Amino acid sequence: MSGSGWARLAVVTPKAGYAHYTVRQAAQDWLASGLDGRSPKTVTKNQNVLEPILAVIGARKLRDLTAADVRQALAAMAAGYSTAAVTMGHLALKRAIRHAEANDLVSRNVAVLADTPKGQEGRPSKSLTLDQAAALTTTARTLPVMELRPGLKDVRRPAELMHAYIVLSLLCGLRTEEARALRWAHVDLDGDPAARPPVPPHVAVWRSVRAHGETKTERSRRTLALPAVAVQALRALRETQAEEQLAAGQDWQDTGLVFTTHLGAALDAGNVRKMFKRVCTGAGIGDRWTPRELRTSFVSLMSHRGVSIEEIARLAGHASTRTTEVVYRRELRPIITTGAEVMDELFTKT
Repeated sequence: MSGSGWARLAVVTPKAGYAHYTVRQAAQDWLASGLDGRSPKTVTKNQNVLEPILAVIGARKLRDLTAADVRQALAAMAAGYSTAAVTMGHLALKRAIRHAEANDLVSRNVAVLADTPKGQEGRPSKSLTLDQAAALTTTARTLPVMELRPGLKDVRRPAELMHAYIVLSLLCGLRTEEARALRWAHVDLDGDPAARPPVPPHVAVWRSVRAHGETKTERSRRTLALPAVAVQALRALRETQAEEQLAAGQDWQDTGLVFTTHLGAALDAGNVRKMFKRVCTGAGIGDRWTPRELRTSFVSLMSHRGVSIEEIARLAGHASTRTTEVVYRRELRPIITTGAEVMDELFTKT
């Protein structure tokens, strides 16, 4: 069943009493009424990670389900899915059964008694080298991209669009969902040099394309100074966007977004990925890169420059340095050299 099909389901109730209520019915109930206020994307994601588990135990009567059954289903999923997917699937199952438990459809939640098995290795994130990053930004400055419209003629977009997107993501570490939700009202390309202390050009990362426009965590709400290259890229984009708005006339949608379609609407993630791959190919670094790896590269470049993990976590909007260490462990400088460098400088002078 498709994700939209799940969303249209009414709450399923057992026809012959609770004794015949199945695990699949419990999952359908939870997806239909237990995720109030969540976006359709979240519902679909939960449906997708539940399906491999339901393929094994979906027909089981919920009251007869055992922890051994859950372990069997999770083991089957782990054989073909990443650890992250198995973890999300197990969590969704626990929440679905908890929903049934809260409605007196089962007496206990056996899913909490099973441990989550390790799944397959997921695709590791990569980070650009400094030379690759330079090639990418140089290519993006002059390479027009195509906005894809299924069933309609593709639209040629100015190079300034992806150049600004790539520069902002790479040089400031914005998440993809933060960049796509960025509004001009939250961008100050002038700053206030006369203030004391001076206020540099900056961007306020206060929104994302997540449900209700919230950022990923409270710490994700941050205001970042803009490097000069980013200021120039955003100025150029603002000019070309004004030209596109003039050309669109009454068809223009005044969303106030920085990164838009040729008619001013929000760019979807799929279009950004396709346009980004075109720039990567043009830069000669291959097309096996994703926009989120611009943020990974930001962390890597900062770390190899000697910036502390505390400062990187603050710039990236992580809730703690633990997040930076776990999620970006491959990108962080493996040897802490600050102490040695300082001591060398001190004692070579004596």
